[in-house]
Parts: sequence; structure tokens; C-alpha cells
Amino acid sequence: MLVSAVTLGFALLLAQVEDSPPAQPPTLVLQPARNPLPVQDAERLVVCLDLGPTKSVPSGKWRAQCDHEQRRCLITPSHELDAGGQETERPLERVRACVSEIHVPVPGESLKTYQMEPSIADAPPGWYRDERGRVMQFNFDLHRRIWLGGAWSPLQTPSKVLENRVRLDFGIALEVPSEKHLHRMRILETELFLGEPSFDTTLFRYDFSVERDEPLFRVTTFFGEPRRHDISINLGTWIEVLRVEELERGELEGGFLTWATVHATLDLWHSEDRVSFVRVRAGPSAERDYKNNVSTLVPGAVLEGDLTLDRDGFHHLRFGAEAEKVLLSGRVEGRPLRPERLKVYAGYELILLAINDQPLSLVADARGAWRNDIPQLPTRWEWSASAGLRFSLWAPARHTAPLADKARN
Repeated sequence: MLVSAVTLGFALLLAQVEDSPPAQPPTLVLQPARNPLPVQDAERLVVCLDLGPTKSVPSGKWRAQCDHEQRRCLITPSHELDAGGQETERPLERVRACVSEIHVPVPGESLKTYQMEPSIADAPPGWYRDERGRVMQFNFDLHRRIWLGGAWSPLQTPSKVLENRVRLDFGIALEVPSEKHLHRMRILETELFLGEPSFDTTLFRYDFSVERDEPLFRVTTFFGEPRRHDISINLGTWIEVLRVEELERGELEGGFLTWATVHATLDLWHSEDRVSFVRVRAGPSAERDYKNNVSTLVPGAVLEGDLTLDRDGFHHLRFGAEAEKVLLSGRVEGRPLRPERLKVYAGYELILLAINDQPLSLVADARGAWRNDIPQLPTRWEWSASAGLRFSLWAPARHTAPLADKARN
């Protein structure tokens, strides 16, 4: 009888266990959010954690960066959020791959017992991520880009007639830094003027800036304590290949094909990263005046500057003055035997906004030119001014772009 009673008791207990509902995983409890939200460290490990579905993050997929001493994790959803704070189907863009919780020293189940605090995922240098996880570029390198532009560019000709013109421009710019050099390239840099027709296009241009280790001169002054001043001569090279310039002034036309130009450059000043500079350069060009069927040698000298005025590449100033003299030319009726050209220019470019993370900028410049290499053209200065927009089809972040968390401070 006793055995029957014990057997019945175990059967009833077992039936209660089998009928009980399965245990539910604990609901995720987040710590109160700080304002502003902290940003995950771009140099520390990120773990993929499955913390179970919640109302705002049904997938339960999170990215966590944990401090094991404080038993605390900064977590952010693995997908972007909508305006209402609900998870979308768009995964976070431009994030580092996270490590599965089964491949970290601390078991995932232990990590899930840590305090969980809302945060923002890290972003690469030059990019910013908002509270919804969306990423956007805030730093732009306009020396590495593909651009298209247009501007209104009226011209006052030597005959003092004001011509209404439109300028279209296009080009590809590249920069490649190394330890001591900065290499610059321009490909298919082109300007086309409509109204008073003319165009100027260059197939390829290359130059570099360098920072020398050894000073050429060491100057010591003795006003008070002796002081040594190192003077370096930062020489470089500027090369241009296949440039075509053609212009019309009323019934007069000029057309010039420059086979190649080689200039030596001297940086009077350049920034620490060698991107901004003021320099002089000089050297010869081999040129063909195809309108008059003469080949010439054209030595020239240039003073020029290219300055990036802010950390994020929004403000750019360019200026220069150039002088050229045409030598070894055959006689052409209506112009001197050794014509000359003078040019001055100054321009400013400002990024206004970005479309799909590509910058749209405002461009304004002024130019002056004096030349007597076109037969019968009056030898007076002509002046032009331009104002327009330029869109970059590709413009990455600068080499010196800061991380997103540093940009927020």
C-alpha cells in the first residue's frame, strides 16, 4: 500500500512538471540613456549579442562593447532605427565586423548579465553616425575627387565688350601621400566656355611636394643666447602632358597644343601634411600653334598657392600669377616675333551640402589675362569673373580626417 502511494505521488509531480509552461528568457533591461549618447570605441572589440526580441528591436540583434572590470556593455542595435525608434531592415553601414559571442573569452551568457547601456556604433574617420545608426560623411578631400561644374562667367574682352558666357568644367584629381612626399595628379582637367567659345583641357598633370630631412642652410643668430635656424629647400617637379587651348575673340581665333611642360618647383611654405602650399615654379614648354602652323619653345614662371582653410575640407582658396614668353617661333603677321602671356587668378570654393555623401560646392573666381600671341588681337587686359556650383561624383574623407567621436567634441 505504501509503495502504491509513493508511486502515485511521483506520477502527479511529473505531470505537473510536464504541464508547466517553458521558461522565458529574461527581458532586456537597458540602463538610462546618457545625453549625449556615448560612442563605441573604434579600436576596441565589438561582440555580436543576441539579447532576445524587444518591442523596438524585434530581431534581438545587438552590437556590444564590454568592460569586464565594471561588468558593463555599451550596446547598439545591429540595424538602423526609424524616426519612431523602431528597428528597420537596413543593417548599419560602414561598421566593423563584430565577433560572435561564442568566440570571445567571456561566455555570451555571462555577458548578458552585465549592465547594458545604449550607445552609438563607431564610424570610420571622416564619417558621423546619428542616434538612429545612420551614417553620413562630414569630412571631404577635394584634392581627391571626380567633379562636374557649371558657372556663369562674364568676360570683358580687350575691345571692352562685356560677353555673357557659361563655363562647364570637369576633371579627376588624385593625391597619394608617402612618408616624405605628397604626389598630386590631375586627369582630363577641362574648362569649356559657351557664349564667347573657348576651351582648355589637359590630359595629365603631375607634381609633388617634399619635406627634406637635412637643412640646406643652418643659420645661427647671436642676439642673446645663440639660436640655430634650419632652412630647407623643398624642391619638386611639375609635369604637364598634352594640353589644348582654343579661343575665339570675335572673328579672331587662337589654338595651341602643348606637347609637354616640365617645371622645377620650390615650396615657399607648405602645411604639415603638405596639402596646402605656396610655391614658385619655372621651366619650358614645347608648344604647337596649330592655327598659324608654328612650333615654339615657351619658358614660363608661376607663383601659386592652394590652401585648405579648415580641418574638414569645406573651405579652399587658390591664387596665382603666371608669365610666359614664346621663343623660337617663325614670324606670324600681326603679332610680335616673341609674344608674351600674363595671367592672374584667385578663386574660392565652399562646400554647401552633400547629396548621397557627395559634396555640392559653391565656386567663385576672378581672372585676368594679357597676351599678344594671337594676330590682330588688341593687347589689353581682359577680365572675367565666375560664380557657380560644382558637384563631386567621388570625394573621400581627407587623410587626416578625425574619428566621429572626436568630431562630436
